[in-house]
Amino acid sequence: MRAKLAPRQYVQVTERRFLTRVTVRGALRVPEITVYFWVIKALSTAMGESTSDYLVHRLNPELAVGLGFIGFLAALSLQFSMRRYVAWTYWFGVVMVGVFGTMAADVLHVGFKVPYALSSTLYGAVLIIVFVSWQRTEKTISIHSVDTARREAFYWACVVATFALGTAVGDLTAVTFHLGYFSSALLFAALIAVPAVGFWRFHWNAVVSFWCAYVLTRPLGASSADWVGKPRSAGGLGWGDGTVASALTVVIFCLVAFLAVTRADVQVRMGAHRIDPGRRRSIADPSQEGSD
Repeated sequence: MRAKLAPRQYVQVTERRFLTRVTVRGALRVPEITVYFWVIKALSTAMGESTSDYLVHRLNPELAVGLGFIGFLAALSLQFSMRRYVAWTYWFGVVMVGVFGTMAADVLHVGFKVPYALSSTLYGAVLIIVFVSWQRTEKTISIHSVDTARREAFYWACVVATFALGTAVGDLTAVTFHLGYFSSALLFAALIAVPAVGFWRFHWNAVVSFWCAYVLTRPLGASSADWVGKPRSAGGLGWGDGTVASALTVVIFCLVAFLAVTRADVQVRMGAHRIDPGRRRSIADPSQEGSD
């Protein structure tokens, strides 16, 4: 018979088992950073913005937010259950974070009358806290090191914070600063080019460049979706949020289906190298570099 453990010993053993389970290294859980990644990321931010606005205005706002939260939890639960990168579950998670992240940001302004400047500052502070906690805990914030449950939790916390921050900042420039949706989209397109060119031409730190661009894709996509979907009286083209959301959903579905079939964005790490399935050659893993 197995000896019974004292309550204190039982708690210690349970804690060790849990820590082992969330820190054991396995397959990488995020995609390779290719042009597909950036295209689908930008489309998902726009889709999340338009879908959130459509649901909130078509349904009871409390019901819409509740449904968004349920979808958000379901998507992340499914993603975490995979324990590796699967195109369908990963991008479903990103889309649902986009929808619920938009709702969360709008609740502060619409429901609690918090100014966009204050909500932008709040979400920016949350994002910094997540980054600092991630770096101190894991010693890296490179997405090429997301190979444990704990690192993936930090990753998704950053994704949620960037979506909420981007929504608030996009509304801040378009509404509070009176730039309008189109001018805001141009502004963020110019800003996102800075880390892109810096990394490409001037060899800026890969991790910093990635996260700067990642944060900026949210207000870029949201401003673009609002410009196309909002009525002309509000500075948009008047296509309607529902139409924009439906069209973007179809495009995202087709792109993710392509990736699921071709596995063009699956990265498999072997030692200190990753194998890029699209090119079938080994490339150094940035997570192993000192700059990370």
